[in-house]
Amino acid sequence: MSSTASGKNGTWRNWGGNVVARPAREVTPASVDELAAAVRAAAEDGLRVKAVGTGHSFTSIAATDGVLIRPRLLAGIREIDRAAGTVTVEAGTPLKRLNLALAREGLSLTNMGDIMEQTVSGATSTGTHGTGRDSGSIAAQIKALELVTADGSVLTCSEKENPDVFAAARIGLGALGIVTAITFAVEPVFLLHAREEPMPLARVLAEFDELWAENEHFEFYWFPHTGNTNIKRNNRSAGPERPVSRVKGWFEDEFLSNGVFQAANWVGRAAPATIPAIARISSKALSARSYTDIPYKVFTSPRRVRFVEMEYAVPRDAAVDVLRELKAMVDRSPLRISFPVEVRTAPADDITLSTASGRDTAYVAVHMFRGTPYQRYFTAAERIFTAHEGRPHWGKVHTRDADYLSGVYPRFAEFTALRDRLDPERRFQNDYLRRVLGA
Repeated sequence: MSSTASGKNGTWRNWGGNVVARPAREVTPASVDELAAAVRAAAEDGLRVKAVGTGHSFTSIAATDGVLIRPRLLAGIREIDRAAGTVTVEAGTPLKRLNLALAREGLSLTNMGDIMEQTVSGATSTGTHGTGRDSGSIAAQIKALELVTADGSVLTCSEKENPDVFAAARIGLGALGIVTAITFAVEPVFLLHAREEPMPLARVLAEFDELWAENEHFEFYWFPHTGNTNIKRNNRSAGPERPVSRVKGWFEDEFLSNGVFQAANWVGRAAPATIPAIARISSKALSARSYTDIPYKVFTSPRRVRFVEMEYAVPRDAAVDVLRELKAMVDRSPLRISFPVEVRTAPADDITLSTASGRDTAYVAVHMFRGTPYQRYFTAAERIFTAHEGRPHWGKVHTRDADYLSGVYPRFAEFTALRDRLDPERRFQNDYLRRVLGA
């Protein structure tokens, strides 16, 4: 099965299978000029425009009944500036391709998310992030952006050039224009030492602040219906390089984390009563391991089991309370949850609608196996997240609207004013943007 979204008979579906759209037409531009022409042509025909990457968002952020732009030909590295420590890439470049190309050049991003199927523009526009004490989301590593705006003109922005656009467009939700190129800060490639091990949830929550403070990249997975977690600590290392052996890597990352996990979810979907027992076994199946490798091989892992996800950013000092409330809710409910809950962190950043904008952040993600009813679980979890001024991930399932979001984002009005200026006719609007940004 391909890891990207699919399109058949003019129908577009996202990776999670929960969003379907029927665009009036699809365009695959081979240059920025062709993309600008497609935007102008859409305006003449009175059609809205959306660019779509690999469809890894669970929201309908990329769905359109107008013109669907596929940027796959706008891919590859434009320029590497070693003196400035930057790389400029075309917007349709998959993160996987970027990471491999950078590694060949002896370079790396400082931080990244845990999958690399998405395009660079899709990942940054929705606020994709990994975990980090000092290093933020992928968008927080952007140094400059190029985008085609609603009138078909090409706008470049950075801290010095159009800084107001730069502040917002790094996580622009596709609302300000279509990103055509991104300049990222990069650094010489380095090694990360990864330590993964089981730890009781009670201990993780008791020591959360220390685990966060003592590690450059800390995250954990809690298995609902159990008191067990698997924690991951990634820190820079002088070496030597000690990658996971191919056989061990295949067994743990493919066989256990994807193959057995897929089968366990099939069993759980057919017989939900078995899920707590499966969770107890799953949470003990992954043994402790440590290895040292280049960043993308440590940060990212294959995700072949399809799921639907909700993730909220809460103030970092609320993380422990949120987890305790989530566990209490699951324990007293008839819900049967077969996917672990993922917890990560990020430092405050200065991007207008970043989930970490202006505050140190913890991310709590809940998942359900694709094809199982997720509404009750997500609704109950969302109630907990929003009680702590949670900000939903822009690309993951949530029910919030502009009224709520304007209350948790101090710079919300700054973003909508910029949108009024750059896209007064709402050429880039869709139902999702109408809901989260207001009409």
